[in-house]
Amino acid sequence: MLKSNYITELLKSKDIILHQMNENESEIELHISQVQKPHKCPKCGNITSKVHDYHTQKVKDVPIMGKKTYLIIRKRRYVCKACGKKFFEHISFLGKSQRMTNRLAAYIISQLGSLTSMKEIAKHTNVSVTTVMRLFDKVNPGQTVDEFSSEAICVDEFKGNAGGAKYQCIFVDPVKGQIIEILKDRKQNILIEYFKRLKGRDKVKYFICDMWRPFVEVAKTYFKNAKIVIDKFHFTRYVYWALENVRKRVQKELGSNLRRYFKRSRKLLLKNYEELEPEQREELEVMFWYSQDLRKAHQLKEEFKRVLKSSNSEEARLVLKKWIERAEQSGLSEFMRCVKVFRSWFSEIVNAFDVPYTNSTTEGFNNKIKVLKRNGFGYRNFERFRKRILYSCGR
Repeated sequence: MLKSNYITELLKSKDIILHQMNENESEIELHISQVQKPHKCPKCGNITSKVHDYHTQKVKDVPIMGKKTYLIIRKRRYVCKACGKKFFEHISFLGKSQRMTNRLAAYIISQLGSLTSMKEIAKHTNVSVTTVMRLFDKVNPGQTVDEFSSEAICVDEFKGNAGGAKYQCIFVDPVKGQIIEILKDRKQNILIEYFKRLKGRDKVKYFICDMWRPFVEVAKTYFKNAKIVIDKFHFTRYVYWALENVRKRVQKELGSNLRRYFKRSRKLLLKNYEELEPEQREELEVMFWYSQDLRKAHQLKEEFKRVLKSSNSEEARLVLKKWIERAEQSGLSEFMRCVKVFRSWFSEIVNAFDVPYTNSTTEGFNNKIKVLKRNGFGYRNFERFRKRILYSCGR
């Protein structure tokens, strides 16, 4: 494990002698050498202390105070008295034929655990992007999960645009809060290929996903003992989308002064009515006076909270049926899409009220992935993108 006081330990080491330190605005040079010790000949195995000559090597080290740091090492070349073999002394913090210290390599790898782009890490550590990539390709973020032991699995997609596919697929264990796997595509054949190899599918009680039909079809085939659940976030947002579409339609029908007022009302409409101040409630009443459709849409949004407060699927089934009827009777075209979706996914939606898990952990990972992708200006290589996600998210 890389320690934070590696430079101090280096200079305090009994085996290291600091001869000189040069510093300017951007660079630091540490001129060092090692205490002379007997060395074993790599050819014949005899011990020798005879120095043949000296060589100076300049290597990169971990930056100090944001400055590029170099170690100027005066290396001894020994000669074996028995066989005449010439060889350089062993330096513990420097690999053979390396131009950077082992600490710098470890520091670069540790930085890759953050959401910083490889380009920024390369700039900070005074190496090329290719070097960062080469070091990261040696990293193993963990073995591929072949057997699943948790009682729930969350499935979602994210827009990665990597490896020739627009959407990638993420599997999360909501019990442990860990990523299980990242697939290069969300297509059904890719899902089937993965789930065929995954052992322990019979132990899964809950399969949590969004309204992407291939997810559900694959779940019915390979997770026969699991209850298929549509995450609350994914069906609740349809109600808020419908309300927002009503507001947009109404404001287009009004004059320019009122239109500007309605544009500032989005958060006011979406906020829970109980949390509004008296002045804010009066503002809503003024808006409702101009549009009865907006009043109906707001009432439907508030009534939907009763559905979300259901304690189990049986209660949710009854309350959601009543809400769908109210939405149909409202005559608001914007809510018809909402009604259609709720009817198509009715069983999977009400199952969410019997499940102690949600896709919130998955959405959190998706947000990290978006930041990672944005900082790196996208990833073309899917395998490297997958490894970076797993490594950055604690796999």
